[in-house]
Amino acid sequence: MTISSGFRSIAVAAIATAGIGFASAAHADSGTIRFSVYKAAFFVGGSGGEGTFTFHGKTYPISIGGVSGGLAFGVSKTYFHGTVRHIRRARDVTGVYGAAGGGGTIGKGAQVILMSNDKGAQLELTGKQVGLQVNADLSGMAISLK
Repeated sequence: MTISSGFRSIAVAAIATAGIGFASAAHADSGTIRFSVYKAAFFVGGSGGEGTFTFHGKTYPISIGGVSGGLAFGVSKTYFHGTVRHIRRARDVTGVYGAAGGGGTIGKGAQVILMSNDKGAQLELTGKQVGLQVNADLSGMAISLK
């Protein structure tokens, strides 16, 4: 009887803890993001750009910046659009996003990227790249509100 009572207590605690996790995730929101990035690389690369972030009907101007390293060369411009998920307020979109990536483009090509920052915001982006860019690197970018 004591083992059964202890098991019930553990089960109730686990369910309550899971419920708190679901409740906090349910309050997280999402927004839309659109930006363009210029990138140039010869082993070490840099990127920069700007765009907009829309959250709760308000549009915020954003700046994009980043540095990449590894096997990379070329020059390109990429137009991205997508969704930012798991945010509670507009400033949650700011921060450094990281992802492991690899790919190549000659002329026009599609790019798909998933990244997250230290606040738990997740970017789901689709984009079109124009130019010559070959990379096999770990790259990231920083987003800031203007």
